[in-house]
Amino acid sequence: MRLNKYIAHNTKYSRRDADKLIEDGEVTLNKRPIKEFGYEVQPGDRIFVKGRLVKEKGNEVTVIVYNKPKGVLVTKKDDRGRATIYHKLPGKFRHFIPVGRLDYASEGLLLLTDNVEVATALMESKLDRTYNIKIDKPLTQEMVSAMQEGLVLDDARAGAHEKSKIYSMEFAPFISFDIRSEGKSYTKLRVTINEGKNRELRRFFGHFNAKVLDLKRVAFGGIELNNLPTNKTRFFTKKEYDDLHAFLKQRKKAQKKERAKQKETPEA
Repeated sequence: MRLNKYIAHNTKYSRRDADKLIEDGEVTLNKRPIKEFGYEVQPGDRIFVKGRLVKEKGNEVTVIVYNKPKGVLVTKKDDRGRATIYHKLPGKFRHFIPVGRLDYASEGLLLLTDNVEVATALMESKLDRTYNIKIDKPLTQEMVSAMQEGLVLDDARAGAHEKSKIYSMEFAPFISFDIRSEGKSYTKLRVTINEGKNRELRRFFGHFNAKVLDLKRVAFGGIELNNLPTNKTRFFTKKEYDDLHAFLKQRKKAQKKERAKQKETPEA
């Protein structure tokens, strides 16, 4: 593991912090300063940061649930100086990796972990994501049919960020949807999908000239937001960790099976 990643994974420091510490000579290898950013940490190496020994976490995984507020970006740094989740989160979580994103105007459940492989596995998964949303129009039969049957758009820019380079998009059928309340100029829905594409729900309803006024994620893969206050965090429960490990084990098993299948398939 590269030195900066090793520090970020096993301490409170981010990779950016680690790079600065290395540059400033605050990192030592076996008591000698090391300034090689790309150094690969070897078994038995004793890495010190500001005189303190870095203790490896091993294969331990930590996952937190965060209730992201509106008006906060899911990124490390914004070139326009806007607030990010790392301005809001306690310092001990500065090196945690978000599992997917919620856009600036969205809120709700966001998972973060200190393990890159776990973050990737969850982001790439087909686990259910549940949202409470409000659109500025009554629900139409065309919307209902698209939620039930899926939708393929060559131009999915309606509802997208103005700088997005993603134009086309395919929407799988929704897992479920329920009307929570409706009026002449709005509809409140709870929808469940199993994808995490770029501004997917805003693009979906944008195709029908409907604007998503509110969007809040309330569940991800069986993890519920429940009554966690806005801008607060909590650690996974034992059951949630058990479910996560079972998911990761099943994923590895499926990947191994797929690799074996590919080896058996003769090249054309």
